[in-house]
Amino acid sequence: MSKEILASVTGTVWKIEVGVGDSVEEEDDFVILESMKMEMPIVAEADCVVTELRCAEGDAVEEGQVLLVVDES
Repeated sequence: MSKEILASVTGTVWKIEVGVGDSVEEEDDFVILESMKMEMPIVAEADCVVTELRCAEGDAVEEGQVLLVVDES
């Protein structure tokens, strides 16, 4: 089942920790956002595979914006 991973805050994509096709385990970081000089990781809630990236390092993102898509099946 596909699931969209959303930005939890408005900020900048500081670092992308995954690529398309990567297997990710629960609690692994997908993306690290920077907002107000603080780093905020976006963390996997379950084991999954990254199927699509919708951001790049340095992108400005809004809270609720889709950062990537994963398959949790």
